[in-house]
Amino acid sequence: MLQIIALVVVAITIYLLIKQYETRMVLIGSGLVMCLLMFTTKDGFTPLAGFMAGLDSFGERMTNASLIQAICASMGFAFVMKYTKCDMQLVQALAGMMNNLGFFLIPMTVVVTYFINIAIPSAAGCAAAVGATLIPLLIGARIHPAIAGAAVLSGTFGAFLSPGTSHNVFVANLYNEVMVGTEGFAKMEVMDIIRGHSTATIIAGIIATVALSVVALVRKEYRIAPTEDAVTAEGEEKQKGKTNYLYATAPFVPLVLLLIAGLTHWFGTVKMSVPSAMVIGALYALLITRSNPAEMTKQFFSGMGKAYCDVMGIIIAAAVFAAGLKTSGLINSFISFLTENPEMARWGGTIGPFLMGIITGSGDAAALAFNETVTRHATSLGYSIPDLGMAAAISGGLGRTMSPIAGVTIVCAGLAAANPVELVKRSAPGMIICVIFLALYML
Repeated sequence: MLQIIALVVVAITIYLLIKQYETRMVLIGSGLVMCLLMFTTKDGFTPLAGFMAGLDSFGERMTNASLIQAICASMGFAFVMKYTKCDMQLVQALAGMMNNLGFFLIPMTVVVTYFINIAIPSAAGCAAAVGATLIPLLIGARIHPAIAGAAVLSGTFGAFLSPGTSHNVFVANLYNEVMVGTEGFAKMEVMDIIRGHSTATIIAGIIATVALSVVALVRKEYRIAPTEDAVTAEGEEKQKGKTNYLYATAPFVPLVLLLIAGLTHWFGTVKMSVPSAMVIGALYALLITRSNPAEMTKQFFSGMGKAYCDVMGIIIAAAVFAAGLKTSGLINSFISFLTENPEMARWGGTIGPFLMGIITGSGDAAALAFNETVTRHATSLGYSIPDLGMAAAISGGLGRTMSPIAGVTIVCAGLAAANPVELVKRSAPGMIICVIFLALYML
């Protein structure tokens, strides 16, 4: 009976997320309701103990040092890049090399967006920065506006190769938390997680690029008749200022530092952490742009606060929701089912977050909830925590990339002056192939 009630609460939670109610509110509220109603002990039903168990999960996640350091520092650096306009210089530098590519502007736009999304991990932020330059460029080259918008949209999951992406940090932290004390345990760093899934993530990017190009060819949505919007866009593109290539290097400084630290011994015994790399990157931007140090400092800390509010907020909320599922006994039943049918974890861990990403417009909530509850038991299902955790995370991101209500889709559609559904119709084939590939390759 208790698990039936829990399933009803989960169904209501999904409905509220689909209706676009505030994600953190829904997850925390649902988790506390399950904790309050479900918690039992040998002494009987104790609602207060259940409620406090949910709040304890809230407290544990809100003070998780490794998550806070990496995620908040990365968002602080992103705010500095926006303030100094180094992100836009990077976009202009790459766009300037693409002017005469014709049809090949389509695959190159996906690749460039994917590449820039590593440096600007926010999907909507990356789409706004890239789309403002590349979408008019594509439309001016007589490519259909919906394809132009879909080209930018299809590249917005490159962030999974960024050390600042919350899922990489979360899965590394989860592995260390679960596996500590086991035989042969070695602490896993964020760059270890990225190296583990980089091949699959890059191949998924190639699949998305090729699939959208095929869609454009089949639908014959290139070399269309020039429109008034295309002429205007082409004129605006010509009026852009001169690109500063030195500024364009700044977004990649932290990534380069972390790669060097992870792959070589250039720094000797000195450890290069994610926050350290982000601060060095910000100092580099300060040096080359000669910006106001006081204002840049404010921007960095504003970004850190924004990260805690938006990204850490969802992680904390997912922990409360997971606590509710655990106290209801639903998680134990689900794990037992997957243990007896391990093949189901392959599809449940990919298709589940993928579908939730489509219907809610966010891949984060579903992936984080799955990883918080199921992925910590990955070894008993025959999978590794990094593989199952990142397969769920990337699948959620792919689902978000073909959701007509996702913020990034709306940004791309607005810049292309097209219906979000039209963009999704064109990005969907690639995303569906990608999630099937991830299920078969990573798990």
